[in-house]
Amino acid sequence: MSVSPPPTPTLPDKPKSKTGWIVGIAVAVVAVIVAVVLLLVNLSAPASSDAGKRATVTIGTTEKASPYWAVLTKAAAKEGIDIRVVNFGDYTQANPALNSGQIDLNLFQHLQFLADYDVSTGQNLVPIGSTLVVPLPLYSDKYTSVAEIPQGATIAIPNDATNQARALLVLQKAGLLTLKDGGNTLATPADIVADRSRVSVIPVDAAQTAPALTSADGAIINNNFALTAGIDPKSAIFQDDPKSATAEPYINAFVARAADKDNKTYLKIVQLYHTKAVQDAVLAESKNTAVIVERPQADLQKIVDGLAATIKASK
Repeated sequence: MSVSPPPTPTLPDKPKSKTGWIVGIAVAVVAVIVAVVLLLVNLSAPASSDAGKRATVTIGTTEKASPYWAVLTKAAAKEGIDIRVVNFGDYTQANPALNSGQIDLNLFQHLQFLADYDVSTGQNLVPIGSTLVVPLPLYSDKYTSVAEIPQGATIAIPNDATNQARALLVLQKAGLLTLKDGGNTLATPADIVADRSRVSVIPVDAAQTAPALTSADGAIINNNFALTAGIDPKSAIFQDDPKSATAEPYINAFVARAADKDNKTYLKIVQLYHTKAVQDAVLAESKNTAVIVERPQADLQKIVDGLAATIKASK
């Protein structure tokens, strides 16, 4: 007779633990907190940073040591823009570097200089924002006033076409020389009427006008080179009027390639230049001789186009 095996005991159901749903609730709460924090961070981020993305903009200049660059760079960094400043030793280098794409913008030239470059090279660099007009001063280590400068004295002037013409106009305004037909923004030393002029000029590279003070009776020196040489702008014995209508061709500007004229990041930098902190630094450096200029981009281009037309007509 076979004996049946004992029945398998039936175990009672395992009591359900509360740990699982507690953990689930905890995870959900943490997820909500993280989402809220991320939302708040995004809302507080600068609009120009494009949700955390930063832009690097390389700007060429002839005055990298100027204190206002540090102020502008700091302001841009808060907006998600990292500015890299590249210094050039003279005025002839920054436009070719911009045209070739080595830099993104430059800030060193006035509109007359830009128009002359575009016409002479066939390029199309454009102004995207005005900055200031700086007077073009006459300095002398030998004389303390224009009246003291004797007949036959020599004055060093920049030899680049646009600053040379402006320098000649300054000397004419000072009563030191006379130009044929009153001169214009294209004047050259050949336009000097010798028998009606008290001085002769020595054209040199703009960067060499300050050193030329040791040998010439005076020198027309652009502001950035004067500051680099430790010359106080207030020591000038004469200068043109940066607020006059005739100063319009000498408005300095941020310049870009034509394809970048509407670049929002570049235009933001122009906007930041015109904030009080940057302008205070600019004016302090110029000993309050500079005049800040805010002109629409379209106005600047119109001025450049007019100057370019005049240059072309003269050739």
